[in-house]
Amino acid sequence: MPTNGSSKPLLFLLTGFPGLENLYPWIAISISLMYFIAICGNGTILAIIQAEPSLHKPMYLFLAMLAVTDLCLTATTLPSMLRLFWFNSRAVGFGACATQMFFIHSLSCMESGILLAMAFDRFVAISNPLRYPLILTGSRIAKTGLVMLFRGVLFVFPTPLLLRLLRYCRVNTLSHSFCVHQDMMNLACSDRRVNIIYGLFAVLSTFGIDSLLVLLSYVVIVKTVLNIASGEERLRALDTCVSHLCAVLIFYIPLIGLTIVHRFGEHASPLVHILMGFTYVLIPPMLNPIVYSLKITQIRQRILKRLQSRAA
Repeated sequence: MPTNGSSKPLLFLLTGFPGLENLYPWIAISISLMYFIAICGNGTILAIIQAEPSLHKPMYLFLAMLAVTDLCLTATTLPSMLRLFWFNSRAVGFGACATQMFFIHSLSCMESGILLAMAFDRFVAISNPLRYPLILTGSRIAKTGLVMLFRGVLFVFPTPLLLRLLRYCRVNTLSHSFCVHQDMMNLACSDRRVNIIYGLFAVLSTFGIDSLLVLLSYVVIVKTVLNIASGEERLRALDTCVSHLCAVLIFYIPLIGLTIVHRFGEHASPLVHILMGFTYVLIPPMLNPIVYSLKITQIRQRILKRLQSRAA
C-alpha cells in the first residue's frame, strides 16, 4: 500500500499471472521443476570439476564460477516466486525487495563478467596456445573472479540507496514476481533522473563493455581460425567455442529483451513483462549446465560414468 509523503512504500506487490490464479499450483510445479533442474545441473557441474583434477584448468574454473553465480541467482529468486505461486502471497517489504534487487543485478553483472573472462580464455587458447598456461594461471583466474565480484557489488550498491531517496505515491504493484531496479523506480512519483542516468551508466559500463569485448574476442578468434590451413583443425577450434557462444546468447537475449520491455514497452501487454522476467531469471541457470554437459566431452563422460556407477 502506498504512503502519502513517504520516501518509500511500506509494501510492494509482486505480480504473477493475472486471471490465472486457479492455475498457480501447476505454474508453481513447473517453476519448481525448472529450479530443480538448475540446482541439480549446476551442482553436478561443480561436483565434477571439484572431484576431477584433470578439469582444474582455466576453462573449467571459469565454468565453475558461472555455475556458482547461477546457483546464487536461483537462491535469490526462488523464495519470492514460490511464495507467490504456492501461497498467492504477493506483499514484500521495501527492504526485502531492495535486497533482492541488489543481489539479482549484482549476480547478473558478475555473470556477464565471467562470460567475458570465458571469451578471453577461448581467445588465448586459440590465438596463442603455447602461452595459454602462462597467461591464465591459477592466481590470475582467482583475481579475475574477485574483480568480477567487487565490480558487481560496486556498480549495483548505489541503486538501493537511490531508490530509498525517491517518493512513492502511486500504486505499488510491480511487473514481475521478483524485484528489479527499473520496475521499482517506475513506481516513484518524484524526479527519477538521477536513477535513470546512473542506471544507464552502470549498464553501459558493465554489460555494454562486456558484450563489445566478447564480440571483439570472437572477431579475432574467427580471423585466427581462418588462417589455420587444415579444415578439420578449424572445425575443432570453433567447436571449443560453441558452448560459450550458446551461454552468451542464453544470457544476453533475455537481458536485452527485459531492458527493452522496461524502457519502451509501456503499452505492451503485462504478459510480455511477466514472460520476459521469467526468461531472464529462470532460463540461463537452467540451460547453462545442460549446454556445457552436452558440448564438453570431459564433463559429459564424467556424468555418464557417475550414472553408470550408480546404476551398477
